[in-house]
Amino acid sequence: MPRKRKLLAQLSALPSNSSFPQMGALENLNATPGADPSPKSSKYFVTEKKNSSQLQADFFNQPCVNLAKSFLGQILVRKLPDGRELWGRIVETEAYLGGEDEASHSKGGKQTQRNAAMFMKPGTLYVYQIYGIYFCMNVSSQGEGAAVLLRSLEPLQGLEAMRELRSTARKAPSKLLKDWQLCNGPSKLCQAFGIDKAFDQRDLTRDAAIWMVPGQDPPGEQDVVATTRIGIGNRGEWAEKPLRFYLRGNKFVSVVDKKMEREMAARAHIPCS
Repeated sequence: MPRKRKLLAQLSALPSNSSFPQMGALENLNATPGADPSPKSSKYFVTEKKNSSQLQADFFNQPCVNLAKSFLGQILVRKLPDGRELWGRIVETEAYLGGEDEASHSKGGKQTQRNAAMFMKPGTLYVYQIYGIYFCMNVSSQGEGAAVLLRSLEPLQGLEAMRELRSTARKAPSKLLKDWQLCNGPSKLCQAFGIDKAFDQRDLTRDAAIWMVPGQDPPGEQDVVATTRIGIGNRGEWAEKPLRFYLRGNKFVSVVDKKMEREMAARAHIPCS
């Protein structure tokens, strides 16, 4: 599609390195690297331009639902310790509204050591562990205890590095992952980008290892599907609220709601009264 071709055309000019160093445990990857005299980086993020290119605090300072929608089409950038960058376009998010939201980790306004990042300034990462193995990454928004879960990315740059990271994180050997399988889910996203608990409470506007940049051609309302969140379970009305958002027709989305897409298509063809 045209949007992706534009992005890939830009990325094709970036320096590449076909070899990816052998990695041990994920925590070793995330450790602060030693002195590197000439780390490789994207031409868009040379030192004097990085601050002007990345999304700033005012972008994140939005109500939770607005931010969850605004994330769609933006690009998450992860700089590895060896200097290379992973790029992924955000294609799926979920909003968690804080106190009244029965599915939120901050329901009832309860603040704990685990969820402290949800109460910090907008743009703060909240990374938590599930099943004692996997990680999920959220970004705080306006609203006490409110945050947006990043569910899926469309990989743009560093795909082989993402495959290596996913392979390192998975216990059993398996077939080579296809592009659409690399980041189509919140824990897969974290594996592919080397995100673990060490990223909890980091500031996306100030961190040197992870940030966001604007995507090209932001999607319109007609391109965004609003549907129910995944894995909410027995949370009453909150299990049915349309607080998951994804780009319609994007094959990198984790779960597609075909019924909702059919309803959207039907409404689009109803003539105005």
